[in-house]
Amino acid sequence: MKIIFLLDQIQAGLGGKEHGDQPLGGQKTAIGSVKMFEKLLKQKEIDVLATIYCGDDYYLQNPKESSLKIAAMAQKLGADAVLCGPCFNYEKYGEMAAQTAQIIEEKVQIPAVAAMSPECQQAIETYKDQVTIVKMPKKGGTGLTEAMNDMLTLCQMKAAHQEITAFAEQHCY
Repeated sequence: MKIIFLLDQIQAGLGGKEHGDQPLGGQKTAIGSVKMFEKLLKQKEIDVLATIYCGDDYYLQNPKESSLKIAAMAQKLGADAVLCGPCFNYEKYGEMAAQTAQIIEEKVQIPAVAAMSPECQQAIETYKDQVTIVKMPKKGGTGLTEAMNDMLTLCQMKAAHQEITAFAEQHCY
């Protein structure tokens, strides 16, 4: 399976909150927080096609345009799934992840999954009925390895067109 990750500027390693104006970009490799998935990706035989990143402030100023570009990139690269996250407790990133996952599924029919902690309450409440959002701990919280496994498992299930209702009831908002 081939996957693309969507990160904000913080998780991509491109700076903190002060660099929220980072424009949309990408690399055809695992960067930033994607590297913490390496062991699980290998175990699950998932290849990272690319890591797409965007500053959360930049995204929120250009949401539709940015989401459509990300969806087009996922389609062009031939992704089997897109993982929008892990967002941890970064609220603006959670908004970006949920909106983008919805656009990807609607416009290019590629399975997309978002992942965020309960602190991203606004995005969760707004999008939980349109997007599968995996529960995860906030930055520094416990249970991260299990949540990362859940994220990848859900991506695999959706890419294989498997029934996800029972899994989502247990692991998603």
